[in-house]
Amino acid sequence: MRSLIIPPYLKKGDRIEIITPASPIAEDIVHKATVRLEESGFRVTTGEHAFASFGPFAGTEAERLADIQKATDDTDVKAVLCSRGGYGMSRIIDRIDFTALQRNPKWYIGYSDITSLHLWLNTVCGIASLHAEMPLNYSNPDCLADSYDTLVKALTGNPEPVSWIMQSEASFEVEGRVLGGNISLIYSLNGTPAQPDTDGAILFIEEIGEKFYHLDRMLVGMRMAGLLKNLSALVVGGMENITEGEHVFNQTVEEVVMNVVGGYSYPVLFNCPAGHINDNRALYLGRPARLSQSGREVALSWH
Repeated sequence: MRSLIIPPYLKKGDRIEIITPASPIAEDIVHKATVRLEESGFRVTTGEHAFASFGPFAGTEAERLADIQKATDDTDVKAVLCSRGGYGMSRIIDRIDFTALQRNPKWYIGYSDITSLHLWLNTVCGIASLHAEMPLNYSNPDCLADSYDTLVKALTGNPEPVSWIMQSEASFEVEGRVLGGNISLIYSLNGTPAQPDTDGAILFIEEIGEKFYHLDRMLVGMRMAGLLKNLSALVVGGMENITEGEHVFNQTVEEVVMNVVGGYSYPVLFNCPAGHINDNRALYLGRPARLSQSGREVALSWH
């Protein structure tokens, strides 16, 4: 396991660069997000190709790669904010030169398809990152204030514990690095340099729009790859629009997960407020944390 680099926290006047490394986004959505970020005290710029479109992608691979490379190398940029997910980050992740981050680390922010970036940063580069809300949803009236507020607090070094209520009571406290994100991306990067070392980790997973049988397939594949064996805990976030496919399971998400990991002795927690849900709170990834439950109350706090 590499030693961890935690990028400097942002202060008022620091610059955030918005890029679009996956699917395209409308300029007016990013403009509204820019206004909100500026109201929070940041300077905001956008990548040259942030509003490009090329088939299902936000520009060609060369254009998307150029924007993230420029933001990575620019020492004035203190945080790189992905405007949205979708699909496309994994097509360029292995061609980004992150050498500059060893001298000038910075925060990378996003979730969903951006999980591949998080895994690369945490595993290959040894740099912490932020699983948090993206500009696509900053002006969404259904998006809860905590989704944005916890991002700003985490980005400025004032994180609040992520807390929620479980259905059943328990009492425990564990520690470990928080790793993970979207389970499809974790699964797809098995066998690559970005496959995380999950021994002793608090593994976070979330998903949207998958079939029950494919969720089961991904969990089984991760179990066979050793990713689920020696965890400190498994934390399950939003599991939205998980539906039956041609192979009918007639099970809940909880049952599918527990059928795969129920034989392990570590805690398994559901309904963490993060992922493709309106209450999408910021999580540091790659960074040590403490996870505890007392009664039905759960808290995830950061070292």
